Amino acid sequence: KRFPLVGSTVIIMLPMSTRIHAVTAREVLDSRGTPTVEVEIRLSGEAAGRAAVPSGASTGTHEALELRDGDTRRYGGKGVRRAVAHVRGPIAKALKGFDASHQARLDARLLELDGTPNKARLGANALLGVSLAAAHAVAASRKLPLFRSLGGSGARVLPIPMMNIINGGAHANNTLDIQEFMIMPIGAGRFSEALRMGAEIFATLKQILKRAKQTTAVGDEGGFAPNLPSNEHAIRVVLQAIEQAGYTPGRHVMLALDCAATEWTAAPRSENGALPGVKTRETRYRFFKSAPTKAMPASTLVTLYQKWMSKYPLVSIEDGLGEDDWYGWRALTRALGSRGQLVGDDLFVTNVERLRRGIAERIANAILIKVNQIGTLTETLEAIALAKSAGYGTIISHRSGETEDVTIADLAVATNAGQIKTGSLSRSERVAKYNELLRIEETLGPRAVYAGTRWPLVRGR
Repeated sequence: KRFPLVGSTVIIMLPMSTRIHAVTAREVLDSRGTPTVEVEIRLSGEAAGRAAVPSGASTGTHEALELRDGDTRRYGGKGVRRAVAHVRGPIAKALKGFDASHQARLDARLLELDGTPNKARLGANALLGVSLAAAHAVAASRKLPLFRSLGGSGARVLPIPMMNIINGGAHANNTLDIQEFMIMPIGAGRFSEALRMGAEIFATLKQILKRAKQTTAVGDEGGFAPNLPSNEHAIRVVLQAIEQAGYTPGRHVMLALDCAATEWTAAPRSENGALPGVKTRETRYRFFKSAPTKAMPASTLVTLYQKWMSKYPLVSIEDGLGEDDWYGWRALTRALGSRGQLVGDDLFVTNVERLRRGIAERIANAILIKVNQIGTLTETLEAIALAKSAGYGTIISHRSGETEDVTIADLAVATNAGQIKTGSLSRSERVAKYNELLRIEETLGPRAVYAGTRWPLVRGR
């Protein structure tokens, strides 16, 4: 049977053992000690697959709905027994005997069962757990690693890790407004070498912070959460760590930011970016930690980003403006779209329709891909395919509430996405994804290609 895939086509003879025999789910804990959904699917041929669903902290309002119980007697209302019951009940009943190898049909059946635009009835966490567990079960039945089962023989690009080594924003209790200060070890020849570079820089940064008597406690995604004088000071500290680790910023290692600017919006805004009662279409923002009383228009942020891109080896800015500030995003893209990567996360929420609007209006030039923002594997693959067809960059991403599940590592290679965000070089739920990528690189052997060798924005190469 022929399967259209992202970037390649693979022909596989499917046995009848890919029919679903049983579906079950349970409530497990994520990296914040908060409940999440884990699903197991067993096929009639005895192959089985399991997947656990991540959860975000700074979530976009346009994301698919994560169903929580709301019972304050358990986990502060954050239990997921309702979502688990939906998997064990109507979903398990509807999928009994279904051929799991038909991923698109299976996901369409899940969407039909839910019947709402944002997965509000059954919960995106219930649907996603089933969707991913089915993919794992089929891979097991084929005796293939997940990246190969999904991506076929063309899946061989190991992604550039965007390593979040200083945390701020909603992910850390400190003075920094920007949510993630990241390094991209692009100058490596292999993924394993890039990972080593990142680990060395992270260890060096810890020593720098210790000498400055700054905290070396880490935030939700494993990066340090120091109380530094300013956002720009944090950039300079990262550069210092790169240099002291023996690497050259702009040649071996580049910088990236996740601003999460939706958290900075100063007032409610309409769909076109206008503030109620204000004639200008510019949304206004506040650095909610460092300058909470000072509002500034989007154009001020654009000018700030221009300054930083000129001054530092900063090549990627994620969510530089708010999730509904389409007007501001157009200005940001005109100003910086040819100089670096502008990533839409809250802006696009892995949603094909929002991405189509962005492409049509020439807004941003890359998309962050989070499977739980949209709720099924098929919809995720459709968003990746659309982005690639439009020349947009694709970054597969974790969430701040993660599990030991490593699906996104396989997804990054399966789709040849080229970039991955899975946190810092600490906390096992983050490192688990890096370790899976090491295994994949070993499996691929000489066929493995590190995406950093293809990155166009390396100075001096």
